[in-house]
Parts: sequence; C-alpha cells; structure tokens
Amino acid sequence: MALSEKLYDLRKKGGLSQEQLAEQLGVSRQAISKWESGKAIPESDTLISISQYFDVSLDYLLKENAAPSELISNIGQSETKANKKHEKQIFGLITCILGVAGLLAWGILSVLLPSASDQLGASSMITIDGNGIFLIICLLAIVAGAVLLLKNTTEK
Repeated sequence: MALSEKLYDLRKKGGLSQEQLAEQLGVSRQAISKWESGKAIPESDTLISISQYFDVSLDYLLKENAAPSELISNIGQSETKANKKHEKQIFGLITCILGVAGLLAWGILSVLLPSASDQLGASSMITIDGNGIFLIICLLAIVAGAVLLLKNTTEK
C-alpha cells in the first residue's frame, strides 16, 4: 500500500476530515489532499508528526509492504489525547473567566456598597481582611487558569 493510501486510511479510520487532520498537523487542507492523491509527499518533520499523531511507525508509513501491526487500535487513543487536551484548555479558560468575574464583582461591590465590603472584612477570622482573601482567591483562579491554558498550548 502506498503512502497516499495509508494516509487516507488512517485519516478515515480516525474519523477525521482533511481539515481536522490539517489543523492537528499544522498544515493546509490542500497539503493533505495532495498527499492523499499522491501528488506530493510530506516533508520529513511532517511525516514524524503524522506517525506520532496516529501512533504508527515511520516504517509503516514509508515502506510499501510494512505490516500495520495493531496500529488501528491506537488511533482512538490519539483522538482521546486530543479531546483531553481540549477539555483542559476549556477548564483553564473557565477558571480564568471566573477569577476575572470575581474580581469585577468585588470591585463593583466595593465601589457601590462600601458597607458590604466592610462587613466582609469584619467577618474574616484570618488576619488578612475578607477583601484580601477574596482578592487572593480570584488572583489564584486567574493564575491557575492561565497556567492550564499555557501548558496545553505548548504540549503537542
């Protein structure tokens, strides 16, 4: 089986469109189309990315008579990894948004109802007043969300 046919089969068995695979590999949809039609061959670094994404060996991709040896069962694992990464990004974004929303609510409350802000400070059992605790919690939520987002954007 030729490289073009293997790429097509891997993509279809993974349930991906050309656009989705192109996005995962950082190439254009047209590049995927050319590879699958046999009009072009991916560059070596892209071939490595393809083998990692589908969890197949370079031998399988490049040798015409290489055996698939359990490669299809691993395609679902790659898709699961991508889904988990996406879920972590969403969780990080939500955490950041909640932290910012908390800071905004605290700021509005402090400006519009200073007595409520004073009550929050008086009800605190810790030496930092209630306003400080709330501020720290909101800032920690923003930092935690940002760390999750940045960590997931740098992972491949």
